[in-house]
Amino acid sequence: MRASTQYADGHFVNTYRSSAPPATGERPTLRDFFFRTEGREPAQPLPALDPRAVWTRPVTTGLRTTWLGHSTVLLEIDGVRVLTDPVWGERASPFSFMGPKRFQPVPVDINALPPLDAILISHDHYDHLDYSSIRALAALRVPFITSLGVGMHLEAWGVPADRIIELDWWEHVTLPRGLTITAAPSHHFSGRGLRDRNTTLWSSFVLRGEQHSVFFSGDTGLSPAFEEIGRKLGPFDLVMIEVGAFHPSWGNVHLGPENALQAWSQLGSGRLLPVHWGTFNLAMHPWEEPAEVLLANAPEGLLMPRLGEAVEPALVETVQPWWRGAVEHRNRPVMPHATDLLAQKD
Repeated sequence: MRASTQYADGHFVNTYRSSAPPATGERPTLRDFFFRTEGREPAQPLPALDPRAVWTRPVTTGLRTTWLGHSTVLLEIDGVRVLTDPVWGERASPFSFMGPKRFQPVPVDINALPPLDAILISHDHYDHLDYSSIRALAALRVPFITSLGVGMHLEAWGVPADRIIELDWWEHVTLPRGLTITAAPSHHFSGRGLRDRNTTLWSSFVLRGEQHSVFFSGDTGLSPAFEEIGRKLGPFDLVMIEVGAFHPSWGNVHLGPENALQAWSQLGSGRLLPVHWGTFNLAMHPWEEPAEVLLANAPEGLLMPRLGEAVEPALVETVQPWWRGAVEHRNRPVMPHATDLLAQKD
């Protein structure tokens, strides 16, 4: 960790300047999070499919993706299966009794996943690194690939040290079946409490197989890194970019849909699969806003599968606004996302 160019004075730092500094306007308060709940959750569960039958069938084009909620995606790329940021837990919180509770269940049980070749974890925030999910997956004899320092959590939770691969930005590992996974820059922060701020690294990742390549943003704000990633590691067949749980005052650590479109353009290639939305109430915006902004501004090249819908990007031609059936909202007080409250100190 100390050898990393991202490490200075005992913690990790963002070495790419932000292209979208935080707005200078008013930041949301605890009262906002508790009581300004209008529109932040759907009125009913979102439509979802059981993907297990599709997972038993061959991947015709060599690339298939199944969005399971938030940033959890099962990727099938050139015969290799990788699970990203697995979160089956009920809350994105250090507490089992309080904190943001998912409004959308995962469409398939964690024990029903098909055989995996690797598990990929971008950083240590609660909505990306979930204790109960890691405990359940630790029994699998597959590598856990993550950012520098995050392995200390995995090992403490039962993952054998010899199956943990920590990467610095631009480092890579090649799996036995030929898939190369490269850690790439992102503009974010880390920490699971008040005393471990930025003691582990945060990353995006590029997965390149024999015929296909996928970019996964993790959590990030807009920065010049996207152009560099596209130039060094592209082109891509699919880019999975975070679009939800944003606020203008968090502009340097989360994208939101408009900045996600800029990041997509800077990467220079690939179909866009939005992630980091449609699962947890983590910000002040209407829950469906990311999807509507994307559909209005970039219908060409956009993938918007339903939860649990296993799709091959090359075979998808149009976007169906399936989320519009749940745009009536219920109001329920929620606790703020602890890591985003910490972000307000930036």
